[in-house]
Amino acid sequence: MRGKCNRIQALPNDIAMITANLPVGYHREMQLIKEVLFPAIQDLKDCLFMAGFMLQKVKVNNHLIMKDKYRYLFSVEETNRLVLQGVPFRDAYKQIGLAIERGEFNPQREVNHNHEGSIGQLNLEEIKAMMEKAVAGFEFGLWEEAIERLGTN
Repeated sequence: MRGKCNRIQALPNDIAMITANLPVGYHREMQLIKEVLFPAIQDLKDCLFMAGFMLQKVKVNNHLIMKDKYRYLFSVEETNRLVLQGVPFRDAYKQIGLAIERGEFNPQREVNHNHEGSIGQLNLEEIKAMMEKAVAGFEFGLWEEAIERLGTN
């Protein structure tokens, strides 16, 4: 899937190179675009199908983060915790670094984020509203009407 997505991202460059330096009135290269565009559309459909299938099967392992090898992930949390207790950031940073260096770092493994976009405040409704606004801006209805008018002429 990664490889197909990378190939799809390269598509605009392929099309630009095919159509570069066209003489006026010459459109044979447009036929060549089909050779890269149509398979890319199928690759995109395949990737979307695979992603949908895969995401249905994903299971979260809630206990994985408790393994000892992940304790250093919480160094920033512990630094922030000290800062919130009134310790200057530079001192808190040094304290945590020294604790890690001495092998004495035993963080709390709780995360209480509440800033926008964090795991504690995903803002999914706001994101959904922005997405709906962006999609509405495409005015698909106008395009569909224009296409219908082309067919009647």
